[in-house]
Amino acid sequence: MTQPSRYRPDAIEERWQQQWERLGLHATVPEPASEDVSAESGAADDGYYALSMFPYPSGSLHMGHVRNYVITDVIARAARLRGKRVLHPMGWDAFGLPAENAAIERGVDPGDWTDRNIAQMRTQLKRLGLSIDWDREVTTCHADYYRWTQWLFLQFLDAGLAYRKEATVNWDPVDQTVLANEQVDADGRSWRSGAQVEKRRLRQWFLKITAYADALLDDLPSLQGWPERVRTMQANWIGRSLGAELIFPVETPAGAGSPAQAGEAAAITVFTTRPDTVCGATYLVLAPEHPLVERLTSDDCRLSVTAFRDLVSRQSDQERTAEDRPKRGVPIGAKVRNPANGESIPVWIGDYVLAEYGTGAVMGVPAHDQRDFQFARQYGLPVRQVVIPESSDPHDFEGRAWTEAGVLINSGRFDGLGSAEARTRITAAAEAEGWGRGRVQYRLRDWLISRQRYWGCPIPVIHCGSCGVQPVPEDQLPVELPRDVALSGKGGTPLARLESWMHVPCPSCGGPAQRETDTMDTFMCSSWYFLRYSDPHNIRRPFDRAAVDRWLPVDQYVGGIEHAILHLLYSRFFTKVLRDRGLLGFSEPFARLLTQGMVQGITYRSPSSGRYVPPAEVSDPDDPRDPHSGEVLEVFYEKMSKSKHNGVDPAVVIDRYGADTARMFILFKAPPEKDLEWDDADVEGQYRFLQRLWRLVEGAHGRGLRLTGEPGGWAGAIDPAALSDGEKELRRAVHTAIVAISEDLEGELQFNTAVSELMKLSNALTAHLDGACDAVACEALGTLLILLAPFAPHLAEELWQKLRADGPGEGGEIGADASVHRQRWPVADPAALVRDTIPLVIQVKGKMRGSLEVPADADAATLERLALDSEVARRWLEGQPPRRVIVVPGKLVNLVP
Repeated sequence: MTQPSRYRPDAIEERWQQQWERLGLHATVPEPASEDVSAESGAADDGYYALSMFPYPSGSLHMGHVRNYVITDVIARAARLRGKRVLHPMGWDAFGLPAENAAIERGVDPGDWTDRNIAQMRTQLKRLGLSIDWDREVTTCHADYYRWTQWLFLQFLDAGLAYRKEATVNWDPVDQTVLANEQVDADGRSWRSGAQVEKRRLRQWFLKITAYADALLDDLPSLQGWPERVRTMQANWIGRSLGAELIFPVETPAGAGSPAQAGEAAAITVFTTRPDTVCGATYLVLAPEHPLVERLTSDDCRLSVTAFRDLVSRQSDQERTAEDRPKRGVPIGAKVRNPANGESIPVWIGDYVLAEYGTGAVMGVPAHDQRDFQFARQYGLPVRQVVIPESSDPHDFEGRAWTEAGVLINSGRFDGLGSAEARTRITAAAEAEGWGRGRVQYRLRDWLISRQRYWGCPIPVIHCGSCGVQPVPEDQLPVELPRDVALSGKGGTPLARLESWMHVPCPSCGGPAQRETDTMDTFMCSSWYFLRYSDPHNIRRPFDRAAVDRWLPVDQYVGGIEHAILHLLYSRFFTKVLRDRGLLGFSEPFARLLTQGMVQGITYRSPSSGRYVPPAEVSDPDDPRDPHSGEVLEVFYEKMSKSKHNGVDPAVVIDRYGADTARMFILFKAPPEKDLEWDDADVEGQYRFLQRLWRLVEGAHGRGLRLTGEPGGWAGAIDPAALSDGEKELRRAVHTAIVAISEDLEGELQFNTAVSELMKLSNALTAHLDGACDAVACEALGTLLILLAPFAPHLAEELWQKLRADGPGEGGEIGADASVHRQRWPVADPAALVRDTIPLVIQVKGKMRGSLEVPADADAATLERLALDSEVARRWLEGQPPRRVIVVPGKLVNLVP
């Protein structure tokens, strides 16, 4: 007797990956020629674009990557089975600081380091069995890609949306270089030299995203396929506020004997969303970096102001504006006149006011702003209430400001007005009398894209002493990043030291000029990569208009919630600008967005030292103790990371269980938008489930079952009238699974419940397959394998080929159309879902005591009779008739003794 084969993922997965690649199974199918598409056929609309956010090539996949890419792969595979032409590409977000740091530490070229990492990660991704069209791969650090990033920058420049201005940077005074925010530690020191970081002003490049603030905000409601949480985060980041700009004339000259300077700074403008509280302003605060500070500071305050500005220059914006930090400031010796009531009030500088937000100046209204209240209490500044509750009970100011609306007092001609009316009346008075105007303010700032680093996309402009800033001519793109550059991390950007690269003739006058030595923020590269996938081999344009309009917007985008603001907002901005430039014909890049949850691992930490302990060093998980001190460890789940020693290497899991098991666990463990807690026991559970499927099909194969023809007739036609009860039950399970899994892969994506439905179908097959005729058995098996294919593609292919009547050819090779992944998604038969009988719950005094099968069309009287005649009624009523019988047809009968 032949011994049945065992499920060995290592024996089948790589083999099928090679076959799929040979067949070009995942290649994007081009759209039919327009003359071949009729208006009625709908063929022109059969494209589907499934996309994962592309990774940074660190060199190693982690489980967060696996979850992201497997989710998208299921979506792409299911779309193909539904007959869609699917675009499912992959690429690499390859510029950035980590590669430059690695190059400095290892003494290697960052391009070579990045390319090696890409090759390694590509191999790891292929092991997962992802149905990616690798022919469309893009790499942002390769010149054939960043040529077009530069071309798009010039589009922004031509549109007046790219400009230079001074901005604050982190400066390392030891290494003499600019640092990214992530290179500055919590104490404000350089990660490399340990020096206290300073703030400096440099001229840098910006994109004018604020010009699109209204469009970015107003179009958010149209993104119904996005999570509400993400739309809210973007709306808050844009932060549109309706308010007023109010002008406070300067009263005190700037330092003794400086009337000229005072004349240059005759007024300070503030923005406020509460003009109704202007009469409660008892001081005014400038950002320490505000250009007027130097002019307005009096001689007797200059030392304290200089010292304070130096202190603040070493703080990050996040530190300065943190809610839990005390607000600090010093007076500058100047005064301004409150334009609403003529009162003279002092001017301070404060660390909580940022030059880049609003006008860089705020009016202090401590009675009606909690931050101002804390500041005023700390420095003994007056608190004047100008708004009271409508009940007219004055606020007692016990530790908090009154920030709600109310009725105005102490506001002269505006007394008695409600807050809403007062805002309108005071703004109107300011406009009529010349001391202010209504204004819309945004929290959103223009996008600073300059980076004083080497490993980034060069900015394609040339600086000429005679002609100013000149764009690099398009026929000279790309401006290539020079390679084999000595990197030290010190002394500013290496590009400025490459004389032969930096010094070029001006493209306008031909005179001596210099290239821009800043490189671009890596978000520039990732804000349009999804467009390039539509036409990745185009050497004349970044993409063809017809191609990009055919594929975009992306039907389903998948990525982490950490990208909810910047990447997604910048991508939306790019799309709208390129639309207005006539380069594409849509307004939003992503129709549907799924933000998958994190993958968390079991984590052990010492409560006394905070040290994370690797799980391998914990000898008894039931009594986890520090291997050195014996201290009982804290145990919890946390996002996997190297520093916490709680990561799981995907390669180890695939080596042991196979890619299909890893995929099934990732999909089954939690809903896609929720965090997932890694559990080895659950991984084992999915492996056992796939083994059961293997044995199930092995048994069917041994019985001689073979799939022929099309779905619904794989082993001949099914006669519903001739089916046994078991066959009907099996067909009902099959078609219930079709309905449920189809719903789980549309609308709200629920892969975990889809896998659960596969398990239910497997159980039904185990229970009824042996007693089913060949036609019903083959329908059930064929449907199971097609439904399984998006989730466990290797196993589904292997079992499908095992049951095919013609089977694979010599050497196990198949034709593309013979693949399970080229079949048609099954359609549910409504007749198979109809039940002859249904389960009826029997309750006694409202508690479930049992159930029985009853005719599906039984009326209430019949249900009552069947319930009273049941063994349940005899046991619980003890021969006594019930006082009352409640019948809910199709659901239950409640017997009340």
